[in-house]
Amino acid sequence: MKITRVESIPLRIPFTHGGPPLSFAGKPRTTMDTLLVRVETEEGLVGWGDGFGASIFPNTKLVLDEFIAPLVTGRSFDDPAALSEELQVKLHNLGRGGPPIYALSGLDIALWDLAGKAAGTSLSTMLGARRTSLRAYASLLRYGVPELVATNVTKALRDGFELIKLHEITLEASQAARDAAGPSIPIMVDTNCPWRGDEAVHNAQLIAKMDPLWIEEPVWPPEDHETLARVRREARIPVAAGENAANATALIQMLSASAVDYAQPSVSRIGGITEFLKVSAAARQHGVKLAPHSPYFGPGFVATLHLLAAEEADIAIERFFLDLETTPFAGQVDVIGGRVAVPTGPGLGVEPDPALIARYRTA
Repeated sequence: MKITRVESIPLRIPFTHGGPPLSFAGKPRTTMDTLLVRVETEEGLVGWGDGFGASIFPNTKLVLDEFIAPLVTGRSFDDPAALSEELQVKLHNLGRGGPPIYALSGLDIALWDLAGKAAGTSLSTMLGARRTSLRAYASLLRYGVPELVATNVTKALRDGFELIKLHEITLEASQAARDAAGPSIPIMVDTNCPWRGDEAVHNAQLIAKMDPLWIEEPVWPPEDHETLARVRREARIPVAAGENAANATALIQMLSASAVDYAQPSVSRIGGITEFLKVSAAARQHGVKLAPHSPYFGPGFVATLHLLAAEEADIAIERFFLDLETTPFAGQVDVIGGRVAVPTGPGLGVEPDPALIARYRTA
């Protein structure tokens, strides 16, 4: 296939989440942003991907538009993985993490979408599908108020979710979730890298009292694999991490350090499907479970659906628990009763609504 056009499309879609507005960089965060990557071929096929960052991290769009698009426009490709490797080498001076890898993630997902469409088969089938639907877990945003945590946990359970993830940093808030859900519902606690050294171990020991399935990213900086391993040993609690790994190599080093029980590659941040597959293989080799970071709503979420459908283990997929005005694939990959069906069409098997893109596009 020959690439004729690469386009980046930032979307900004308003949301509410059952609590006071969140903040980011000192500003209220009231929108969920997605940077769609659209790749067109000479044969008339269109592939879709997304790179982490969107309009809140405009450098991802800049890298894609100014560096990646000129390198691939006019290029023929047969193998997404080979082109991904070539581009990583060519662009390594821009950095081995952050916007360059996020932008390459979006392109790689789109290339795999194109490969499936050219072959007339779904991505999950190409990868060896084992299931046609997945459990989804409700990934609640941070409330900080035990009463709000309990209210939203109850609502998520009422909506059919059977697994819950929190983004809380206190035992009081986490315990409120356990009290609301009861003892049998798996609850994960994502703390978003707040603590160093002894403090990380101590606070993980506190949160362990509410019996979580795992504690996620309890350590700052996230590259401190030694302290992550300490939390596992001394707090005696399963540890999950990986969404903040700069690239697949860095995440695999985390596995080699025996730092985690659950590896969390994010397909829109790690380098796309090509790099995700490397992490998945390494996790199997190290005896580490896979629990991808995938709370988003664009092609990266759909790609994760296909990837998990081909995994041997039955792994639940993450879904942000919030009220979004719409999604890029409204009505095509909705979570219903705590489950989501894997699309069966060629490639990713879904197409965004042009009218929706026109309405929510910011540039």
